Amino acid sequence: MIERDYQQTHAVPTVPSYLPGTAIEIVRTDRPARPPAHALFDFDGTLSLIREGWQQVMIPQMVSWLMETPRHESEAELRRVVVEFVTRLTGKQTIYQMIRLAEEIRLRGGTPLAPLDYKAEYHDLLMARIDARRRGLADGTLFRDALLVPGSLDILAGLHERGVALYIASGTDEAYVLEEARLLGLDTFMSGRIYGAQADYASFSKEQVIQNILTENRVEGTDLVAFGDGYVEIADCKAVGGFAVAVASDETARSGRCDAWKRERLIGAGADIVIPDYRESAALLDYLWGGEA
Repeated sequence: MIERDYQQTHAVPTVPSYLPGTAIEIVRTDRPARPPAHALFDFDGTLSLIREGWQQVMIPQMVSWLMETPRHESEAELRRVVVEFVTRLTGKQTIYQMIRLAEEIRLRGGTPLAPLDYKAEYHDLLMARIDARRRGLADGTLFRDALLVPGSLDILAGLHERGVALYIASGTDEAYVLEEARLLGLDTFMSGRIYGAQADYASFSKEQVIQNILTENRVEGTDLVAFGDGYVEIADCKAVGGFAVAVASDETARSGRCDAWKRERLIGAGADIVIPDYRESAALLDYLWGGEA
């Protein structure tokens, strides 16, 4: 199942409206008719910060590949082109960015490798960048909190205590999502319910994960809440009538302030509320469970 491209389907308010006393932005005032029974989380940027900075690996590498083509533009122009399509495709599986790279190489007279080959080279570079983070988590020299979106364990524990079934669906390869979820202590909340990208990219999508949740549990989309910092999970959740929480996380500084680009993009995809992270998880859960606005 091919993942959809980004389309803005909702207007972005110029003046945000917040749940009183919080940084929780209420975009649409219609809260869930009943508390959610199932909660789907994206992984990178939504829970995990292990791969923070991936753009600083992907973009320069793509520019270098394009510089090798016979009819390439200046390095500055190529960087502009790459930033545009990498940014536009952010939220989809990594392979889609590599498919576009191959197309751009061909347009400039080059003979591209298979997109999976580019993905493998990029992934090797990314793994070198994040190796110290993964090793630090594994040997206990790095605290998990340092590589989690603030409050992640609190929101998962709060949902778990309320009997909500928790899931992860990620555009990162499934083997790595499973490993990194374990390193971060997240697997205990959703054992057997962690899904990631496959070598056959068309065989996996967040839309399919959502459809499986609804079908296997015989529930309606209104029983689902999705949390994500990418447009795909927001749009797919809204397509089935679920409630979408945009996590406009500041991955680098963990400042507690929303990333403005993420906020605009996620509201445009249909998010019902926007949060910078989960530091106010108690207020967020109270809102989802029908507490006073």
